[in-house]
Amino acid sequence: MKATFFDGKKITLDKNYPNPDLNETLVRVNLAGICGTDLEILDGYMQYNGILGHEFVGTVEKSDNPEMIGKRVVGEINAGCEKCDSCIKGLQRHCSNRTVLGILKRNGAFAELLSLPEKNLHVIPDSISDEQAVFVEPLAAAFEINEQVSLKPKWNVAVVGDGRLAQLIIQVIKLTCSNITCFGKHENKLEGLVQSGIKIKLGIESTDEQLFDLVVEATGSNSGFTDTMKLVKPRGIVVLKSTIASRENLDLTPTIINEITLIGSRCGLFKPAIDALATGKISVNSMIDSTFSLENFEDAINHAKKPDTLKVFLKP
Repeated sequence: MKATFFDGKKITLDKNYPNPDLNETLVRVNLAGICGTDLEILDGYMQYNGILGHEFVGTVEKSDNPEMIGKRVVGEINAGCEKCDSCIKGLQRHCSNRTVLGILKRNGAFAELLSLPEKNLHVIPDSISDEQAVFVEPLAAAFEINEQVSLKPKWNVAVVGDGRLAQLIIQVIKLTCSNITCFGKHENKLEGLVQSGIKIKLGIESTDEQLFDLVVEATGSNSGFTDTMKLVKPRGIVVLKSTIASRENLDLTPTIINEITLIGSRCGLFKPAIDALATGKISVNSMIDSTFSLENFEDAINHAKKPDTLKVFLKP
């Protein structure tokens, strides 16, 4: 099969990469998305080598369950050992022996084929397009905030960042909270938020400091954490979404002084995300940028790195 392989330093196209040989469900990739985590891995995050990509939609080609063959699916990216305490409790995402699609000890979606356990796969209804389906994984990560924090409608909420994940988070929080401000750096990304009633700011002013009950950091940068700590109220809540390859130290002193609750937030359940897309509660169409063939993966990655780019797809 054709696949892009990352050796830890360089990513190349291999036209004769071995097909997945795991005893799992085999999926032919229809479309894959490039996300911030992929770009961080290329910069050294997770010290990963293999096939990148964890946002995808595909068609089942081989399965022990005949009813799955031919189904269009997306997949949860964490595969647990099914034996440890975390797995027994249903927390495969925190299994110490887990593999993670395109991130940890498991080849990902920037290829013609991938494999996952059947329990990780979710059938996508016809009302959701391939492009929309690719957003299920990051949208599930946005919905994870609802699982971790009991949102209050009257809260003053800030989201720091204006990229793909930040915009999904804003849509999810807006289902509960109406008073939301997005702090970003790219005016063209922020314009669409104004039409949906979101306040936007291109920088932090003194009047913004310690104003927000909840602040979600989704910038992918160390500076985003510093900005976040300026915005949150004493005894407020900060949700951290960024995975950052940088080794710079973060100053946690304000967290202690102001008694801030810090919550790390990663993957989420797929069902709320699929339901939200199918019912139209969440719209992702404005975030679709462009599609590149697998052979043009370098152009796709370079385009995805541009600060004003939203979702870029690879099509095997």
